Amino acid sequence: MTMLERYEEVVGHHEIDRLRRLGERLAGRRMIHINSTRKGGGVAEILEWMVPLMNELGIDARWETIQGNADFYRVTKSFHNGLQGLPVNLRPKDYELHLAVNESNAQQLNLEADYVFVHDPQPIYLPKFTPPGRVGRWVWRCHVDASRPDRGVWKHLAGAMPSYDGAIFSMPAFTRPLEKPIFLCPPSIDPLSDKNRHLTENERLATLARLGIDPERPMILQVSRFDRFKDPLGVIQAYRLVKPSHPELQLVLVGGPADDDPEGAEVLSEAMESAGNDPDLKVLMLPPDSHRDINALQRSAVIVLQKSLKEGFGLTVTEALWKSKPVIGGACGGITLQVHDYQTGFLVHSPAGAAYRIRYLLRYDEKRQRMGQTGHEFVRENFLLTRHLRDYLSLLLCLDHPGEDVLAA
Repeated sequence: MTMLERYEEVVGHHEIDRLRRLGERLAGRRMIHINSTRKGGGVAEILEWMVPLMNELGIDARWETIQGNADFYRVTKSFHNGLQGLPVNLRPKDYELHLAVNESNAQQLNLEADYVFVHDPQPIYLPKFTPPGRVGRWVWRCHVDASRPDRGVWKHLAGAMPSYDGAIFSMPAFTRPLEKPIFLCPPSIDPLSDKNRHLTENERLATLARLGIDPERPMILQVSRFDRFKDPLGVIQAYRLVKPSHPELQLVLVGGPADDDPEGAEVLSEAMESAGNDPDLKVLMLPPDSHRDINALQRSAVIVLQKSLKEGFGLTVTEALWKSKPVIGGACGGITLQVHDYQTGFLVHSPAGAAYRIRYLLRYDEKRQRMGQTGHEFVRENFLLTRHLRDYLSLLLCLDHPGEDVLAA
């Protein structure tokens, strides 16, 4: 059975047939995705499934990553923070380093393709240093909230945009004024991946036992990189506000390392210090391939949190909703596309607000279960990989045939 045939069992024949028809129109085209890491974060997870599916549809797709030193990733982490509105202090030599690493990678990578998708700020200047004629069309894919960026960071990144044929953002509020076509494409999850597929009850319980979590008591969970914008300390504060009235409650904060995030160890240390010696509060740093462990944790939680202060999209929200869990999320970014009050969970603005909604969901079992069921169907209809792949293939046709109604053809 092919991969597409397996997904047909989840999304239906009509959706897979549409993908095959789009693939026929792009068959043989060469495509490259470029980002900064193969491990850690939603972008790497998306590319891990997208590239094989593109190849199955007849597109010659590859995935490349750029290489840089610790200083480079320090600078690009500042770009990430600056794009999301945090004031950053970068010097001219930091921007020069970014350009130099992009130039070096452009010389080393094989970038002969009809289309190249450049993901996020790290490799954004590759087109500047790639000889003309090697790439048919360049597309920049921004996965973060760029609506109110630091001016210096945006000025630098915008300097790369004349080389691009288009840009993709996850939602309208994230976009920037550009003299290029802008496309909207929310991210998605793979329902058949180890992180999202069905697990046996034996495996779920064995995972909890190995991680020291009591399966008989309610557990709330946040899965995310250890990043200040994910607000792990705020999650701990919310848990502590609820704990006196629900002494049986457990909290698990779980994350994994990312090669391109130098701040992770520092934020992890802060979370562990805040957790202290509370036996019901676990802070776990899992290897990047711990997908089945995360799956088991999400399926075991009664409530999943994603109390971000800034968020690009929040695929951990999508994962939790797919597993029929209500989500309490920070009212920001792509979380607002997924979490709707009293339907799939609750949006909150503070630890106290999160605590209030945790108490509500713990009290009303039937409402909690109904929200979880609604969330599962919402993801099925909007945030599975087949829709994401269809968006990308449609975008390529639009770029190749500007002004034409190619999707009706």
